[in-house]
Amino acid sequence: MIPTGPDTPSVLSSDQLSIETPELVAIQMPIAGIGSRFIALLVDYLIWIPGILIVGRLFAYFLPSLSAFNKLSEQWAFAIYLFLIFLFNWGYFTLFEAFWNGRTPGKRVAGIRVIERSGRPIGLFESMARNFIRYVDQIPFFYAVGAIAIFVTKDHQRLGDLAAGTLVVRDRIEEAPVSTEASRTFTANLFAPAVAAPEPHAGLSLPDHGVAKLSSADLQVLESFFARRLDMPLETREALAQRIASAIQAKSGLEPPTGASVETFLEIAARQLRDVARMQR
Repeated sequence: MIPTGPDTPSVLSSDQLSIETPELVAIQMPIAGIGSRFIALLVDYLIWIPGILIVGRLFAYFLPSLSAFNKLSEQWAFAIYLFLIFLFNWGYFTLFEAFWNGRTPGKRVAGIRVIERSGRPIGLFESMARNFIRYVDQIPFFYAVGAIAIFVTKDHQRLGDLAAGTLVVRDRIEEAPVSTEASRTFTANLFAPAVAAPEPHAGLSLPDHGVAKLSSADLQVLESFFARRLDMPLETREALAQRIASAIQAKSGLEPPTGASVETFLEIAARQLRDVARMQR
């Protein structure tokens, strides 16, 4: 198993958050301020409001039929409509953040995203929690409570972030690598994370007997590196990739294919470990 260490608490210096990863490498991540968060929210509401108006028109269109069939009272109809608005509002933010790498369309425009305090991508449970508390942050008008919380907390967290253990950080696009392979990966993550990009090294493979010496814990370390590498400074990314590759080579005896970079070697190893995991299910 590749050696790892426990997550340690985040440290904030000015607007920079220092997170020590399980690989014991510190990552500097800029905290998103209230300005960028306001821009993201404005864009999201410009999308959300037309959507809720469409839902309202559809509900009003079908309401006479529902009333005639079920003798639905106006009070119940209004209650159902409010419930639909809640689901649409909560679901919009929850599903986008959980399945679009911590981003809503507005957050992507503003160049920010939600992460866990450990630096890992946000999950469905955290997204559900932070967006449920959103209704408290909105009290008494347009996120007054949330804005106050952002100003007074050291990590610029609203109440939803405090409850879910999440942070909103700025993307560090300028530090992303400019190679063809990395650009393809970044584009896939940014615009279509649900669609896997073609792997240029799909024809390369490592000896099965060496891969068999690796474990699911090793795959977890690799996946953790892939999830965070675009947010790392290039020097940190290269050093961490080399450290993980050296650990894999020492454990398995594998060597990178001729001409393959260190990260390509890690990607091939991860791909074959995923294949092994699928066959074992």
